[in-house]
Amino acid sequence: MSPVATRKGAGSSAPPSRPPKVGMISLGCAKNLVDAEIMLGGAALKGFEVTADADDADLIVVNTCGFIDSAKQESIDAILEARRHPGQKLVVSGCLAQRYREELARELPEVDAFIGLDQIATAGEIFHEVLARKDATPLSIISPRSQYIPDYDTPRFRLTPGHTTYVKIAEGCNHPCSFCVIPQMRGRHRSRTIASVTAEVRGLVAEGIREINLISQDTTYFGMDHWERKSGPAGGMRGPSPTQPVDSSRGPTLVQLLDELATIDGEFWIRLLYTHPAHWSDELIAAIARNPKVARYVDMPLQHIHADMLAAMRRETSREHIENLITRLRAGIPGLAIRTTFIVGFPGETEEHFASLLEFIERVRFERLGIFRYSQEGGSRAAKMEGQLPDKIKNRRYREAMKLQQRIAAELAEAQRGKTLRVLVEQPRIARSEYDAPDVDCRVILSRNAPVGEFIDVRATGAQVYDLLADVLPVR
Repeated sequence: MSPVATRKGAGSSAPPSRPPKVGMISLGCAKNLVDAEIMLGGAALKGFEVTADADDADLIVVNTCGFIDSAKQESIDAILEARRHPGQKLVVSGCLAQRYREELARELPEVDAFIGLDQIATAGEIFHEVLARKDATPLSIISPRSQYIPDYDTPRFRLTPGHTTYVKIAEGCNHPCSFCVIPQMRGRHRSRTIASVTAEVRGLVAEGIREINLISQDTTYFGMDHWERKSGPAGGMRGPSPTQPVDSSRGPTLVQLLDELATIDGEFWIRLLYTHPAHWSDELIAAIARNPKVARYVDMPLQHIHADMLAAMRRETSREHIENLITRLRAGIPGLAIRTTFIVGFPGETEEHFASLLEFIERVRFERLGIFRYSQEGGSRAAKMEGQLPDKIKNRRYREAMKLQQRIAAELAEAQRGKTLRVLVEQPRIARSEYDAPDVDCRVILSRNAPVGEFIDVRATGAQVYDLLADVLPVR
């Protein structure tokens, strides 16, 4: 959750003497956060003042997440908490609004407007319309099939600290994972151009940004939807299959984007988030290894390792492929940290399947790992499967997997003792290494204050389970 405004009380309509004020509560993932930034950027361009004080806002936006049950409940709770008081307007946006537009309009009449994912770029105009409306019926402006994608000159009001930001390089997804409804909400994969992303990153670095986190639903598929049309019976389909590996001879790719970004002057990190195992290639591995600005960090959700579960999840990959890929990644990118996530309690997961997953985690020893309990999402293929498991089993498996990973993480952290690391300072006494993405990974706890937003060198002196303790070294 990234709150820009949290409700404390009623607001009032903007008097003629000042511009209207808008506040934002953004929930869910970093991709949703970028959408919130675009909405606020457009609002500012249309004369709104962005406020962090809900008491002072004329209009509150709740940018929702609709990915899993817990996220949906958090979104509903936030809407109810932020519901309109006399003189203050409430707008609901994001994935939940996109997915349940008709149901929400019926069940939440206190909301003034629902806007979809394709409306984020025109949010400023919509906010003005909402403020001017007298009709008590909720306004609903939602395109049924999302097609929008931002560009380098799309206005944004950044909600992240001044030294780090997210750059959305693509939108949508072509994968058929049985547990997921994101393609239904966000549409098919559509990439920005290399020139567009490079122009945006160049501007951000010029402003002093020190960490560029590249995000999309499937970052490794970047550019591949622009490849030449196939020949033969499938010639009418644009781009490669969802399992095609990166191949720059076919057209624009993530490899070319990374090489282009590496030419930008300045000291900054480029971090890859949300990659898919199906699209990795030796070419992409080599591109990361040769580019010193690309963090030695790969975020690659695997979801499971047993063949039965991978098939049931429709992950379009195999255990053999995954194990071979991990070997190639670690051999090809010295010092690499791999972050992954797994789902436990998926329909039909047996004790044998789960034991296989634990053995895999124990043997591979991922540097960063998260576990999700399976969430039965209406509209997904998995929701209709037989063998749905009770929460008791999901919770037990979650605890066992996390206990195992906690031990592994503590051992890996302790192994860093005595090593020198380059870190980015987040707060005077807290930093992150290149092996730690914002908000989801570990911290480096510093022995003394250091300048926020700057790179410094530290020497690890110990560990607190996941986090490192480190002494600040003299400036180079």
